[in-house]
Amino acid sequence: MQKRPLTAVLLLVTSLSAFAGTKLEGTTTLKDFQPYGVKDTEHKHQGYDLAFEAKGKSYTCRTDPNKSMNATDFVVGTDVTYKIDGNKAKIKTPQNKEVECKIVRVEALQKLQ
Repeated sequence: MQKRPLTAVLLLVTSLSAFAGTKLEGTTTLKDFQPYGVKDTEHKHQGYDLAFEAKGKSYTCRTDPNKSMNATDFVVGTDVTYKIDGNKAKIKTPQNKEVECKIVRVEALQKLQ
């Protein structure tokens, strides 16, 4: 009887449920905005990765390639407001242009000593 895998699974489920309840919102600067993937018959629109920092972490958020958006609405270096709920996020510009995206990467920011 192995108890270690069960313990690891319980720890993972606990960690994921704790993260799933995380709700953050605020204002930050859009650090990067890059296209990803290619348009094809299944993906009629270009998908994008948006990068921003919030609460001591760097986030990469990926848009849905099945939804249309105007890339020129999201200017790198300008302020945006964000709402993060688990692995889903909404990014909004001062001109009220909003996009929903999925968090695909989170990185802890290095603390200066």
